[in-house]
Amino acid sequence: MSVLVVGGTGTVGREVVRGLVGAGETVSVLTRDPEKAAMLPRGVAVRVGDLTDPYAIGPAFEGVEKVFLLVTVSNTETQQGLTAVEWAKRSRVRKIVYMSVQGLHQAPHIPHFGAKIPIEEAVKRSGIDYTIVQPNNFFQNDYWIKDALLTYGVYAHPIGNRGVSRVDVRDIADAAVRALTSGMGRNQTCVAAGPEARTGDDSAAAYAALLDRPVKYVGDDLGAWEQQARQFFPGWMAFDFGIMYGWFIANGFSATAEEVGEFETLVGHPLRRFDDFAREVAGQWMGAAQPALK
Repeated sequence: MSVLVVGGTGTVGREVVRGLVGAGETVSVLTRDPEKAAMLPRGVAVRVGDLTDPYAIGPAFEGVEKVFLLVTVSNTETQQGLTAVEWAKRSRVRKIVYMSVQGLHQAPHIPHFGAKIPIEEAVKRSGIDYTIVQPNNFFQNDYWIKDALLTYGVYAHPIGNRGVSRVDVRDIADAAVRALTSGMGRNQTCVAAGPEARTGDDSAAAYAALLDRPVKYVGDDLGAWEQQARQFFPGWMAFDFGIMYGWFIANGFSATAEEVGEFETLVGHPLRRFDDFAREVAGQWMGAAQPALK
């Protein structure tokens, strides 16, 4: 089976590529930057192209049976996603697994949530078998706050204290691989959420115990967060994410037990827990000789 991974050099996409290669599939990755091919497993084909250039992107879909579609958050996300779906139709792709986001219809005012609504609709109406995976917030986003945790003892990821059902990107990837290789999740939409709703305070407490030092949650100060974020992100992205985190703080971002159970069925193994993830990364940060989670 030939699988094209769109977004295969990012946080989730790399794990999807790894899983597909491990399953013995023939994998290609669409990337705008051929230098990123160095990070891909041996045997993965690189197809260079840019979804903002629709007439040039068509050849990347030739000979492809299935597509994992992840469109990076951008000002042109909707256009890029619709372009990918159109080329999948023209190339007679048999299956699309699209990575969307949980709660997009409840919070369409968040720019990168609203941007995904037309893509989901296009996937559903394409006539191609599909699975739509809608992730919650990633555990791995805590990598962004490593320095704040280790240097200042603050947990600055603004998830609030109403509860966010955060998820490990490796579980998202495992679900996507099973949907692409087993036929599970056919024409279904699945929320990808972790097994428990976490808060800013209890996340800070988890790191405090692991790092053996005081850690305070400070993420509800969105003004301070946006000021810092604008040093690293384009202004439009800091603005977009600021709206999202304001939504988390005001409303939470949890999943139901039924949604978590459906996701675990698609993943095919018990979901990874935040405390185990935090133990893993704290060990890495502190130089402890702890094995990585599998």
